Amino acid sequence: MKAAFINDTGAPDKIIYGDLPTPEPVGTQVLIKVGAVSVNPIDTYIRNGANYWELPKPYIVGSDVAGTVSAVGPEATRFKVGDRVWGTNQGLVGRQGTFSEFCAVDECWLYPTPDNVSDESAAAVALVAMTAYLGLFRDANLREGETLFVNGGTGGVGSMVVQMGNATGARVIATCGSDEKVEIAKELGADVAVNYKTENVSEAVSALAPDGVNVLWETTREPDFETLVGYLAERGRFVLMAGRDAKPPFPVGPFYVKGCTLHGFVMFKATPDEQRKASETINRWLSQGALRPCISHRFTLEDAAKAHQLQEDNTLGRAGTTAGKIVLTP
Repeated sequence: MKAAFINDTGAPDKIIYGDLPTPEPVGTQVLIKVGAVSVNPIDTYIRNGANYWELPKPYIVGSDVAGTVSAVGPEATRFKVGDRVWGTNQGLVGRQGTFSEFCAVDECWLYPTPDNVSDESAAAVALVAMTAYLGLFRDANLREGETLFVNGGTGGVGSMVVQMGNATGARVIATCGSDEKVEIAKELGADVAVNYKTENVSEAVSALAPDGVNVLWETTREPDFETLVGYLAERGRFVLMAGRDAKPPFPVGPFYVKGCTLHGFVMFKATPDEQRKASETINRWLSQGALRPCISHRFTLEDAAKAHQLQEDNTLGRAGTTAGKIVLTP
C-alpha cells in the first residue's frame, strides 16, 4: 500500500511517500480502507521530534481517519466489513498513524459514520470535534444561555467550539485574524465576531457580556492571562488546549477571588468510553448539519509533506493562511 511515513524525525521533508506492507488486523482491530485523513498540529510536533513516546519505525504520520472497514480482527465485534467509520487518537501513544491507503485501528477508537456525512467531513472534524466536545461539556460544563468566548474562532478546534456553543444555545463571542474570518465565524454561529487586529476585543466582550463570560476557550500557544481573566464572570471556566512550553504570567488574585476554574487537557488522554460518548453527540450534530467541517486546503497523500509544512507555517509561524482543516485523500 502507499503511505506517508518517516524513518527519522525532523522537518516536513522527512516525510516519504512510498510503499509499505498492508497491515493485518489483529485482536480487536479492524482494517480500514482509508477515504480521507486530516492534519493536526500535534501530528507536526511528533514528526518534528517531540519526545512524547517511542515511535514505531517506520512511522506513518497522522491521527485522524475516515473510511470503510475492509477486514476485521478475530476478536472485533463492533463493526463488520462494509461499515463506514471514523476515528482519531491514532499515531499517538506509540500507535501507528493513518496517512496510508489502509490502516489497522482498534475498534474502541472508532465510531460509525452517519450515512449523510462524507469521509472527508468526518476526517476533518475527528480530533478537533472530540477536543471541543470534551473541553466544553466534560470539563467546562457549558450550558444553554451561558456566554462562551473563543479566542481563535475559525481554526480547527475553534470552529468546532463556535458551532457546538451555538448548537447548545450559548451566546458565542469569537476573535478572528481577518475580516474574511470574521464572516466565517458568523456563518458558523458566532453572535459576535471581532477582528482582533483592527477592533477592540475588550469592548466587544463588555457589550455582549457586561457581567463577564461563563466559559473562555483559549486556542493560542501564548495566552494573555492578564486580559483574558478579566473577561471571566464569577465562577467562570477557562479551557486551555495549547502551549506545551508556554510559561506566561498569571494574575492569581483576580482569578481566584471570582471563584474561577482552569481546565487544561489533551484529547488523547481521554478514555475510550469518554470519547465514544462524545462521538454520539458529534455524529448527531454532523447528521443534522449543526456541525460542519471547515476545510481550508485539500491535498493527496502524495503531498503530505506540503500539507505538514502548511500546518506548521500556521501553527508555529502564525502565517494566517488557513481557516480550518487540511484534508488529504489517498
